[in-house]
Amino acid sequence: MILAIDTATRFISLALHDGQRLLLEHTWLTANNHTVELAPAIRAAFAQTRTAPASLSAVAISQGPGSFTGLRIGMGVAKGLALATGCLLVAVPTLEIVAAAVPAAPEPLVAVLQAGRGRVCAQTFRASDDQWEPAAPPAIVTWEGLLAALDGAALLAGEIDDGGRAALAACRQPVRVLPAAVALRRAGFLAEMALARLAAGQSADPRTVTPIYLHQPGAAQP
Repeated sequence: MILAIDTATRFISLALHDGQRLLLEHTWLTANNHTVELAPAIRAAFAQTRTAPASLSAVAISQGPGSFTGLRIGMGVAKGLALATGCLLVAVPTLEIVAAAVPAAPEPLVAVLQAGRGRVCAQTFRASDDQWEPAAPPAIVTWEGLLAALDGAALLAGEIDDGGRAALAACRQPVRVLPAAVALRRAGFLAEMALARLAAGQSADPRTVTPIYLHQPGAAQP
C-alpha cells in the first residue's frame, strides 16, 4: 500500500494505491491551512478505504520545488509515517508530477507552479520514449520572462494565475495551455511514479531527505 502526499503549493493531493488499483484520491485547494487539514484528511483516507498506516509499504512525497511551509509540512508528515511504520519513503520532484499527467507530444512541455509575487517556478520537459524527461532544471521566473524564452510551439501545464493568463493572452508564441483537469497535480500520478521507482530499487532515507527549495524564504530576490 502506498500513501502519496503532495502539499507543495496551496493545492493538496492525497492518494492511496494498493499496487494494482488507485483506491482513493483527494485533491483540494487550501487557504494555506496545510497544518490543520492534512492529518485529518489522511485519517479520513484510511477510514474510507478501511486500511491503516500499518499496511503501508511506502509513502510517496512531493519533494519540491514549492512553498516553504507546504513542503515542510508534507515532508514532516511523510518522514514521520515512514519512520513510525518502517515503510519506505519515495521523494519525487514536484514538477515531474505535473508532467506525468500529460501525454507525450512532439512539442516541449513547460510545467509551472506558483512562486508568489508574480513569479512561477517553471521547468521544461521533452518527450523521450513516450515519457517526459527534464530538459532543464527548474527555475523561478516571471511569466513574461518564461514566455519570452520560448522558441516556437510549446505545451503549458500547471498553476496559472490571473497574471499568467494575461501574459499568455498577449503572447505571440504558439503556446497550448492544457485543460485544468490535466494540469492539476494529482497524487494518483505521484503514487504511480513511486511504484516505478520502488521497482527500480529507488527510495529515500527518511532521516536525511530534505525538500527541494529554489530560494530561502525572506531571501532577496533578483
